[in-house]
Amino acid sequence: MFNQDEIYTVSDFLHLCKNSIERDIPHCWIQGEISNLSRPSSGHLYFSLKDSTGQIRCAFFRLSQRNIRFTLENGMSIVMRGAPTVYELRGDFQMVVQQIEPVGVGNLQLAFDQLKNKLLNEGIFDDSNKKKLPLSPKTIGVISSSSGAVIRDIFHVLKQRYPYADILLYDTVVQGENAHKKIINALISADSSKLCDVLILARGGGSLEDLWSFNEEELGRAIFSCHTPIISAIGHETDTTIADFVADVRAPTPTAAAVIATPDRLTLIDLSRKLRNRLHDLIRQAIEGNKQTLKQLQFRISNPKDQLQKNAQKLDDYELRLNYFIRHRFILLNSKLRELKTELNQHSPYRLIDFRLEQSKTSKERLLKNITGVCQIYRSKLEQLNNRLHLNTRYSIKNESKQLIHQANRLHILSPLSTLSRGYSITHNEKGDVILSSKVVELGDIVNTKLKQGQFTSKVIKKSDT
Repeated sequence: MFNQDEIYTVSDFLHLCKNSIERDIPHCWIQGEISNLSRPSSGHLYFSLKDSTGQIRCAFFRLSQRNIRFTLENGMSIVMRGAPTVYELRGDFQMVVQQIEPVGVGNLQLAFDQLKNKLLNEGIFDDSNKKKLPLSPKTIGVISSSSGAVIRDIFHVLKQRYPYADILLYDTVVQGENAHKKIINALISADSSKLCDVLILARGGGSLEDLWSFNEEELGRAIFSCHTPIISAIGHETDTTIADFVADVRAPTPTAAAVIATPDRLTLIDLSRKLRNRLHDLIRQAIEGNKQTLKQLQFRISNPKDQLQKNAQKLDDYELRLNYFIRHRFILLNSKLRELKTELNQHSPYRLIDFRLEQSKTSKERLLKNITGVCQIYRSKLEQLNNRLHLNTRYSIKNESKQLIHQANRLHILSPLSTLSRGYSITHNEKGDVILSSKVVELGDIVNTKLKQGQFTSKVIKKSDT
C-alpha cells in the first residue's frame, strides 16, 4: 500500500523536477548542430541542438539575442551556453540559451559573410549598378567625423591636388551603437541636397568591431539607393566592409579616395599646354590649307565677257530648239484632233440611239416568239400531267378500297363482338376490369356480364378455381 502523502500531481512532479535540475545541473557550454529552427512572431527562437546520437530542445529568448550579429540557420554548427530547465506545460527538458558562438568562425565574421552573400545574390554588388565618377567635380562631399585625422588628410590632399573644387563636410559619428543610423542620415542629406558631384565616405582603421557600423545592411542599402557617385575609404587597405562592396568605387585609404575623386592639377596644366599647342598647329594648318584653296579658286574663275557670250549662244540654241518643238507639237496635236473628231462622229449619240432602237425591236419580236413557243410546250406538258394524275388517282382509290375491305374483314374476325356472336360473354368487375380468373373475385362481389345482345348484373354466390 502507499501513503496519500506520497502521491504527486503532474504539475507538482514537474515543478519538483524543474527545481532539482536547475539546482543540481550548472550552466554549461554545449556543442552541436541546429535543427527544427522556428521563428514565431514574438521574436524568440526555438530549435533542437543535436549530434549523431541525441538532441536537446532549446529556447533562445529575444532579450538574450542582443549581442548576436549572425543569423541562425538549420545545419549550422554552434557552441552555446545555457541553463537546463523543464518546460512544465509540456514536460519537456530544454536549455534556455544565454550565448551562442559559431564553430570555426567568429560571431561578427559569420554575420559579415551571411550579409555579403545575401546582397551579392540580390545583385547589389554588380558592376552594372556602379555609377561613373565625374572627370572634373566642382563640389566634393565628405561624410566622416570632423574630429578625426581622416578629414584633415583628405582636405590636405584635395587642396594640393585639385584646389578648384569646393569641399562640403557632412559631420557624423563613425563608431559606436547606432552609428550607422547617423551615417545614413548624413548620406541622405548629402545626396538629396544635389550639391555634390561625388561623395567620399571615410573613416580610419580599426578592428572588425570598430568598423561594424559600415557592415550594417541598412547602410549598404542606403548607399545603393543614392544617386550621387560614392567612393568608400574605410579603414586600412586590408580592411573590407559591406559599404566597400556597395560603393561605386573603393579606395584603399582616405587619402587615396581624394586622389581617385579628382584629377591632378599639374597633369591638367600639362594637358592644357599640350592642347593649346595642338590647337595653334591646327589653326596654322587650316590657314595654309585655305590659302591654297583660294589660289585654286582664283584660277578657276573665268572672264565675265566670255561667260556672257557663251550664255548668249546657249540662249539662241535653246530658242531654236523651242521653236522646233512647238511646231512639231502643233502638228501632232492637230493630227490627234482630227482622229478624235472622226471617232466622235462614229460614236454620235443619234447613231447609237437608232442602233439601240433597232436592237430593242428585234429583241422584242424574238421574245414574243419565244414566249409563245414556251407556252405551247408547257400547255402540252400540263395536259399530259393532268391525264396521268386522273389515272393515278383512280388506281390509288381502287387499291386502297381493296386494302380497306381486307383490313375490315381481319378486324371483324378479331373483334370481341364476333366472339360474342358465337355464344361467348365478357364479365367485368365493378371497376370495369375484365375478369380472367375466379381467383380475382370473392363471394358476394357484383359482376357485370356482356352478351351479343344486352348485358346483365349478377352477384357471386359460388366459385371454383378449376
